[in-house]
Amino acid sequence: MVVGRQAGRAYIGSFTAAGGAGVLTAAVAPDTGALTVLGATDAVADPSYLALSPDGRTLYAVSETSDGGVAAFRTAGDRTELTGPPVPVGSAPTHLALYDGHVLTANYGSGSVTAVQVRADGTLAPAPSSELRHTGSGPHPQRQQGPHAHQILADPSGRWAVGVDLGTDSVRVCAFGQDGLTLHREVALRPGSGPRHLVFHPRGDRAYVLNELSPTLTVCAWDAVEGSLKPLGELPVLAEAPEGDAYPSGVVIAPDGRFLWTATRGPDVISVIALDEAGDAPSLTATVPCGGNWPRDLAIDPVGRHLYAANERSGNVTWFTIDRQTGIPSRAGSVEAPAASCVIFD
Repeated sequence: MVVGRQAGRAYIGSFTAAGGAGVLTAAVAPDTGALTVLGATDAVADPSYLALSPDGRTLYAVSETSDGGVAAFRTAGDRTELTGPPVPVGSAPTHLALYDGHVLTANYGSGSVTAVQVRADGTLAPAPSSELRHTGSGPHPQRQQGPHAHQILADPSGRWAVGVDLGTDSVRVCAFGQDGLTLHREVALRPGSGPRHLVFHPRGDRAYVLNELSPTLTVCAWDAVEGSLKPLGELPVLAEAPEGDAYPSGVVIAPDGRFLWTATRGPDVISVIALDEAGDAPSLTATVPCGGNWPRDLAIDPVGRHLYAANERSGNVTWFTIDRQTGIPSRAGSVEAPAASCVIFD
């Protein structure tokens, strides 16, 4: 695994409705990966997921409320300052990503993806420029009565926006052009699997979809030229069937593509998955406690030395040192962060 200098700042999202402080800014220790909270802002309600501009000067946050919004913050040392009121998007946005001069949001409640233009200074246009509504449903009687867009991200080539929909058991490949967001291809996954998050292999030709309604990982081939995703197989992310509820949440991959990690709420564990050279035959090698309760998301530092779990119900972010040979994370510390939902790095 690659070893280098850690990021200087981390940003933690949290649910203000559950006692969170909003967006927290933290210093990252270069050698240990330890986080020290420097400040917080609650200027936006429930900023559950964050994204940083390439120059690191602007931080974007969804507002995961019933109305739903996306906001831009200017980063200034230890402070984050809101640049304007949140822009209304769909209901309950859970994820966002930068793509083609826009911030895209995945709106769980309304089952849609929305594009908001980013101005030259990093601020947001006052209204969305495009919305793509999903259709469909799945077999789960409570969770899949309609579409629930859960994640949106750009593929490694930057050509496509890829959306994961838990309610319709599908992944949508989209493009952005003169007509706004358009659907290029919809790929069906196993009915009832409930896909939540996807991560691409650093090589760019494989993708791994973490399923929330069944604790599995779907391995897919990805063709960036054609914008096509082809499911190849599924792997359980737990060694044994859980006694109670088990809801996978976050998935991250090592910068060198040797290991992948998933988090599962309920058992509250991190699973270690080793990847073969082709990336087609992953194997579950270990599970370790997440260091808290209800790990909503996982993050890895930019150079792949430390892993972080945002533990929503225990209100902390735990960090782990990753063994370079086995990929197994060893707990190294924790910081208080009530209702934590995600961690990102500059």
